[in-house]
Amino acid sequence: MPPKIRGMTSNLTPNSSGLPRFTLMLSGEDALDLDASQSAPPKGLPQERFLLGPHLPIAPVLLLGQSELTFDPAQMIACLQPVHLHATRDHLILMHQDQIDLTEQASASLLQVALPLIEEDFQHALLYQGKRDWFIPAGPFSSLATHSIEQAHGRNIDWWMPRDTQDLGIAKLWRKLQNEVQMLWHIDPVNEERTQRGLPAMNSLWISGIGKLEDLQTPSLFQQISHIYGESPLLPGLAKYLGIPHQDKIEISKLGSAFAWVSKPESLWPELQNALINEHLSEIAVIDFPDGKTRQRIYTAKDLYKKSWAFWKKSDPISWQELIASQNR
Repeated sequence: MPPKIRGMTSNLTPNSSGLPRFTLMLSGEDALDLDASQSAPPKGLPQERFLLGPHLPIAPVLLLGQSELTFDPAQMIACLQPVHLHATRDHLILMHQDQIDLTEQASASLLQVALPLIEEDFQHALLYQGKRDWFIPAGPFSSLATHSIEQAHGRNIDWWMPRDTQDLGIAKLWRKLQNEVQMLWHIDPVNEERTQRGLPAMNSLWISGIGKLEDLQTPSLFQQISHIYGESPLLPGLAKYLGIPHQDKIEISKLGSAFAWVSKPESLWPELQNALINEHLSEIAVIDFPDGKTRQRIYTAKDLYKKSWAFWKKSDPISWQELIASQNR
């Protein structure tokens, strides 16, 4: 039985009952049926746009979550990440950060080699050095259109490379810096050691997330959220910005008025069903992104069970597989 569908945009139906609601967000993908005339890929994954708004200030949100640094919310900030580009017969594919096994020490060594070139071209000093993410004022690169590794990984990078917007020649300037860093890292001892261990070489530098913290636009549902759960690197900064406690792992005793975006939501579904059945929750809001568009579905305890012609028998509750299958309805 498909549940009620409410709110086809990020203006989702608020919880006006006063009873505890749990909100579960599922990751979405790009809409695949792009207009053939489209000259650039979609800006951001649907969940990135939903959480951060159309300007997608990913870099300052990541910086906020990873550091105690005080920075100007009106400053354009970029995120730089060492990456591995896998060569196929006719193109390069960007590998996800989870596949590269980069230590904090190796990351720091690579940055030390590249930093003079980076700071010279960005015309600014580095703001913060994380394990895999380096943050710097975007300076002359502020107008670049970029895409996160989350969106571009596993794909031919030709389509996902930074592009000029209003200022022509900026993408070319970035490619020049990228090539210079690649040449330095090609002969770096870090990559020699990684190659000997059978690990992918860190052979390129990725830029993404350019934006200002003041351009962050969060969905109104967070006005009624008391806890944020999930492992996404976006969530700590988002939670800090909103003043809401954040944890990677969910506390089952604190589901009411909570929001979760977790890597394995299927393992959480039985706990959520039990919470509804035992009246610890009044409803569950599931947010997903069919065809790249935001959708919210509301489940109450009575929605958990399949409709059956055998009304005298208690039907089975909806499984996670059935919930996912209903995304296409």
